[in-house]
Order: sequence, then C-alpha cells, then structure tokens
Amino acid sequence: MNIFITSGTTDYLQKVKKKYSNENMILMGDDETSVILHETNGKTLFNHPRKYEVIDSFGTFEQAKYVVMNNIPVTDEGRPLFEYRFKNRKRNIENQDGFVAIRVLRPLLSNTYVILTLWESQSAFNKWKESESFQKAHNKPNASTGAPPSDIFSGPSYITTYSIAEEE
Repeated sequence: MNIFITSGTTDYLQKVKKKYSNENMILMGDDETSVILHETNGKTLFNHPRKYEVIDSFGTFEQAKYVVMNNIPVTDEGRPLFEYRFKNRKRNIENQDGFVAIRVLRPLLSNTYVILTLWESQSAFNKWKESESFQKAHNKPNASTGAPPSDIFSGPSYITTYSIAEEE
C-alpha cells in the first residue's frame, strides 16, 4: 500500500477529489494549507507528490475528521531500528476513544517518516495526549526498554495537524 500527499488550493484539490471519486482520498487543511492524501495499491495520480510506503496500518478513514502527522526525520542507518520499533509497538492507541486509524509511512524520496493518525475530532486527540497511553508511547528512549537511541534521528520531529474538509 502507498500513500501520496500533495498540496494546492482548496478549490483545485476539491476538483481532483471529485474527478477521482472512486479513489481513497482525504482532503484536509488548516488555516494556511490544503493537502490531499491518496491511499492506493497503484500509482500516484498527482504530478509532484510526497511518496510513502505504508509499513503498518490499522483502521479506515471513513469516520475521521481530524488528522495528526508526526513527522520524524531518521538517518539511513537508523531506519531498520525505527521501523522495528513501530512494527512492534504496544498498539494502545487503537483502543482510545475517538481514534479512527493509523498509518506508519516510510518515505520513498526523503528521510522523514510520518506517523499518521486519524481521529473523530480534535478533542479526541487532545484527550489521548493527556492519557497514560500517550505517556507510555512517548517515554524517552533508554537502553532498558529496547527503544532506539536518539542518534537514529537526523533532526527534530514536528507535528502537523489538519481538519478534514466536509463533503459537499
């Protein structure tokens, strides 16, 4: 499975989504940016997308209204260890109220992995951030837990959040 993401004006991306209505796409945005995400086993429909391979997933997009993308730059040497960690995670997030789906995305043209989570609402995501499950998932790595050392990261991680556009 692949995910392709591209940016554009809301009007243009709405036309793209309508043109390919049989495809699994999410149109989302914030105050400044509109992006469209395409999940497929096939090739991209976009001219210049960010390209990812889905290496872990749970859930579908249907009930999602809020998207959180945890962007994590990883060194080439750190990729196997990083992927191992996510493929063997405890999966507590899947049991959170308001959680809809997760995709762990391996970058095909960069070094920045994306942990894509989809939620029923921003408040559901905020409640998870205050939960014990969140604290356990985001403990600082150390040798005793088997978590990856920090030197596998090539830069600081950052979060982007979007609201999913309502269907017209």
